[in-house]
Amino acid sequence: MKLEVDSAKCTGCSICQLICALHHFKENNPKKAAIRIAKKFPAPGLFEIRVCNQCGYCEDICPQEAIYEEDEVYKINREKCTNCGICVDECPNNALFTHREVDVPIKCDLCGECIEYCPSGALSWSKDEKKEAVK
Repeated sequence: MKLEVDSAKCTGCSICQLICALHHFKENNPKKAAIRIAKKFPAPGLFEIRVCNQCGYCEDICPQEAIYEEDEVYKINREKCTNCGICVDECPNNALFTHREVDVPIKCDLCGECIEYCPSGALSWSKDEKKEAVK
């Protein structure tokens, strides 16, 4: 699956962060979301959506081999992860996050909840995924 991101459509409402945290942690705490909205003001004057694009670089660099691919989604094995932070520091998209109350990095698992609730259409499934879903 591919999550399409169009930062130009993002209004900065942060509903995606709220929904993500509610879905995964049952908490109204956007700091526990696997998606972030970076505010780029005053220049260039836009919101930048940061979310995992499933590139797999984190799997390559994890010293504990705690990150693995399953059904085109990179996941973190909670048993193997030592929360060393290397994947967070080295992520080329700045799309893995930590929170002091969570014992492993927070990473997008492509659940799609953010897409369902994004009011501006800044988040969507790729067109190829939509075709696959129709078959």
